Amino acid sequence: MIQLFRKLRRNLLSEGKTGQYLKYALGEIALVVIGILIALQINNWNESVKDNNALNEYLGKIKSHTGEDLHQLDTITKYRTQMANVCKKARTRILDKTEDEDLLLLMSCGVAFADYYFKANTGGYDALKNSGYYGKINNTPLDSLLTKYHSLVEEIAENEKSYNDYVLNQEAYLSTHFDTSLILASAFLPPDSLALRATPQSEYYEVFAAYTATPSYRNVIGLAAFQFETMVNQYKQLKNVGENVVNEIDAITND
Repeated sequence: MIQLFRKLRRNLLSEGKTGQYLKYALGEIALVVIGILIALQINNWNESVKDNNALNEYLGKIKSHTGEDLHQLDTITKYRTQMANVCKKARTRILDKTEDEDLLLLMSCGVAFADYYFKANTGGYDALKNSGYYGKINNTPLDSLLTKYHSLVEEIAENEKSYNDYVLNQEAYLSTHFDTSLILASAFLPPDSLALRATPQSEYYEVFAAYTATPSYRNVIGLAAFQFETMVNQYKQLKNVGENVVNEIDAITND
């Protein structure tokens, strides 16, 4: 093909057909330019496909991690809700000064001292932010949802840390004023096992009655009754945003 073009150019020049040669030369240049543009378009298309595939991989990880978060949220929401209800009942008993009628209720509030945390999996989101592909979703609905999602994650972490730090301080005080071995035994060992011990059953209850009567213990009950409801509301907000994140990713990746 190249040899044919060269032969044609030589013939036109040798025959003195300069005008036709110029037209041919311009046509040849146009063909070259068109060829280059087509090649660039194909290269850009290939790069676009490559970038979209890479972005979809990041979004797939975010979707998977968000799904893990949603499952964890269901579990911790159930726990916090149950404990909030128990602590609210115990708080009512305390305010009505009828706690001696249901010491087991106050004893069950001991689990409010457990330092539970919601731990979001931010690996996929962090990887996308540190990559060169985050700009592809910048100022999109998904960008707004992810920003809101991880802002809520930070708020939840701060709220849980505040509660857990307070509980740890109250627990530290209680542990220096009570024999916690008796407290733990009365809370977790079955009655038939306790009956085999030399310590009489009445002593366990006396210790626990004194333990649950302290301001430190009751402060935790009161705080849990209020704080757990706040946490549950935050969990529900996060779950709603998380579900929207998953739906938006599905729309983008055509899943």
